[in-house]
Amino acid sequence: MEEFIRAGDLVFIWAPPKGDSFIIKATPGGRQDSRLGQLLHDDIIGMPFGSWAYTNMGKPFCLLRPNIQEYSRRVRRMTQILYPKDTGFILVSLNIGPGALVVECGTGSGGFTSVLAHFVGDAGRVVSYEKKEEYSLLARRNCEKWGVAHRVDFKIRDIAEGFDERGVDALFLDVPNPWDYLGRVKETLAPGNRLGILVPTVNQVEKTLDGLKDHFFFDAQVSEILLRYYKTNSRRIRPEDTMIGHTGYLVFASNVLGPPDLDPDGGDDPD
Repeated sequence: MEEFIRAGDLVFIWAPPKGDSFIIKATPGGRQDSRLGQLLHDDIIGMPFGSWAYTNMGKPFCLLRPNIQEYSRRVRRMTQILYPKDTGFILVSLNIGPGALVVECGTGSGGFTSVLAHFVGDAGRVVSYEKKEEYSLLARRNCEKWGVAHRVDFKIRDIAEGFDERGVDALFLDVPNPWDYLGRVKETLAPGNRLGILVPTVNQVEKTLDGLKDHFFFDAQVSEILLRYYKTNSRRIRPEDTMIGHTGYLVFASNVLGPPDLDPDGGDDPD
């Protein structure tokens, strides 16, 4: 069933042959400038998704629905954002879905906040902590543009003071020194649920793993996601000249109630 573009809709416009692309908000009187010419918003409002519009230079753009992957990496930013290659893995590793209550710190520019809010649905909630008010305000605007800000509580606070929430389904830390806050995480994350952490260096991974052990987080896993695209000429299929390499180390662990009793009978621990 065809759906037509209305004023206020977000539209992903894509042009052959080199894949020039933009996400625009269809606005009466608006325009998108590009090296392929100007595309007038009035020319696309009322057209069906999947159709073509043409610039003043006669160059075609296909009118597509944007997805959260494209949106999250294009948000207006003041900080480094999480890449879609990492966000997808985080979502499945933390078991985030409709109805989940998720705590995030720090908010940054809100790219990942938008992703979390997209997937928890209207029955879920994202609580996002950030120390800097200007970052939090930008994140709110980015979430509003995607239409999910009503699912997010934006809190401006140093998490050294602790979290307000208890028994949350998942918690994600994107801070330089996550090991300093694991006691606070322990109070907030429901036992048996997963904590996710992003750090950029091996030194930080080492300190994080030591902290997880000290605070009784078990089943720790460390991973790095590398993404390589391929050229799509069916007669010359080969990797792109550049790839998205290291962006950070992902650390996951489960919150448990104290250490295990590895020797309940008092005998020797079998090797």
